[in-house]
Amino acid sequence: MSLLRVLGRPMLASMFLTGGLNSVREPKEVAPVAEPVVQPVTERVSALPDRTEQVVRLNGAVQVVAGLMLATGRMPRPAALAIAATLVPTTLAGHRFWEAEDPSERAQQRIHFFKNMSMLGGLLIAADDTGARPSVVWRGTHAARGLRRNTGLVRRIVRTTTGPAAAAGRVRAKLPV
Repeated sequence: MSLLRVLGRPMLASMFLTGGLNSVREPKEVAPVAEPVVQPVTERVSALPDRTEQVVRLNGAVQVVAGLMLATGRMPRPAALAIAATLVPTTLAGHRFWEAEDPSERAQQRIHFFKNMSMLGGLLIAADDTGARPSVVWRGTHAARGLRRNTGLVRRIVRTTTGPAAAAGRVRAKLPV
């Protein structure tokens, strides 16, 4: 693994580890801000808990677990996708700059909103990073291409050997036993 990945993954994960731990430990601090985003989502997704504090705690737990996975390099691509999925509602709930009336508060929320969008971009890049190894899709495509090539070779061998074999069979059938 490259030095950039070894250093970059924990750095990228650090924000989600600290924020996720805070959400798991003190969900009541975040729940009032998260309420406008959590309620419409919980109404549509029955698998989520009904209480906002529980959803905030669940969101934080996903960030902690996936952050640890990303930081340690254990299944970093699914971990980055999981964090990205939690970052969208977190950003929409926590940094609604369009609703702020105070210009300085609006500016601060806008900065945090776009910081989170930048983090989302980094997570999407990390989710696509194969670590210099071919992706599963490439390996599947490559294996299918090899299988097609081998099938074509077998087909040609069968065609070239069936003609002479059939001719030999006809000659043998005409010979006395």
